[in-house]
Amino acid sequence: MQIGMVGLNYKTAPVEIREVLAVPAAELPAALERLNGLAVSESVLLSTCNRTEVYAVGQDAQETCAELTQYLAELGRFPDPEGLRPYLYQKAGMDAVTHLFRVACGLDSMVIGETQILGQVRDSYRDSDQAGTVGKVLHQLFEQAIAVGKRAHTETRIGQNAVSVSYAAVELAKKVFRSLDGRRCMAIGAGETAKLTVRHLQASGVREIIIANRTLERARCLAREIDGIAIPMSELPAYLQQVDVVISSTGSADYILTLPMVAEAVRHRRGRPIFLFDIAVPRDIDPQVATLDGVFLYDIDDLQAVVTANLKERAEEAKLVERIVAEEVDKFRTWTASLEVVPTIRQLRDKVEAIRQREVARTFNRLPDLTDRERAVIEAMTVTLVNKILNAPTQRLKGMADQGEADLAIETVARLFDLPLAKGEPLLREGRG
Repeated sequence: MQIGMVGLNYKTAPVEIREVLAVPAAELPAALERLNGLAVSESVLLSTCNRTEVYAVGQDAQETCAELTQYLAELGRFPDPEGLRPYLYQKAGMDAVTHLFRVACGLDSMVIGETQILGQVRDSYRDSDQAGTVGKVLHQLFEQAIAVGKRAHTETRIGQNAVSVSYAAVELAKKVFRSLDGRRCMAIGAGETAKLTVRHLQASGVREIIIANRTLERARCLAREIDGIAIPMSELPAYLQQVDVVISSTGSADYILTLPMVAEAVRHRRGRPIFLFDIAVPRDIDPQVATLDGVFLYDIDDLQAVVTANLKERAEEAKLVERIVAEEVDKFRTWTASLEVVPTIRQLRDKVEAIRQREVARTFNRLPDLTDRERAVIEAMTVTLVNKILNAPTQRLKGMADQGEADLAIETVARLFDLPLAKGEPLLREGRG
């Protein structure tokens, strides 16, 4: 038996290919049901906006990967799998294990270290398990992948520090004020950047968010989503006197916040500082505003420098995460190696247990006056004795299997205890399928 995987992602396939293989929630049950029809013993489907991958356990890696390729072609309604093949990658054995662990840690994501993928891996495993396609091997693999992802984000800083301009603005504001709890913030603009920014603001604990936009209805729509306040652009000067942080991201060709407007607001603020983040191109805020006392202005270049530095730091943290992945892959390799000797261990225990039961029965026949309690004590004592005797041989068998000596271990035990040769099928040979 061997693990194989086939998939595509943002690095191997353009969006028009990725979107036809992305599985909407409404179509997921049918997609998982088709997994049950594959000639593999176990399978898990992982589908996000940036990747679609199928993991499976089958008799042969090449045959498994061919089966998964056909499945993905049917999933994307490709008339011929050859039309999809140029966008695919496939891995087998430890390569597949390493790939999944890196995915769960965010090392293979478009934004390195992002945390959303870990939840998507967890959900995919859960959904496939509920569909009845997960067995012992993929259960162990995905449980460990989730644990690896958690380790990466708790033991390193891979997921910390802002790596988008809008998030960088909010993080910088938090550093300036130490906390945004109880602060009043204003977002100028109601486009996608503004939506992303206000969500970051809301998650950071701001007391009130004001949305200003040329089209008041768009401002109201966004304000309803976040329980904020929508205002027309004409009311900007008045609110500028009240807020602590302003993040502007419109498509205006002219300055939204002019020097006279901000100067008037500063006069009414009585020394309270105001922080302005201009993430628009062309700029929304007159650069001369930065000359005013109590005004701190950051433009997109300032924020991009923060993002670049943070990305560099994440790249350094990624080296630590790679070490965690390598450790966990070794643990999984050890677990899979032990599977080869499991039938022999089971045979050994069964034989010794049969001997124990016969000898206990003979003892009870010779001592018919034993009470029920005395019989139970003898029974428990012999079970404990057998377990203690077999513990060391069991561990040695697993250890030899981990060192690549499974055949020798199995043959030795079979000869010593007169057992038939029984060997589990090896999992996860190195290399690609």
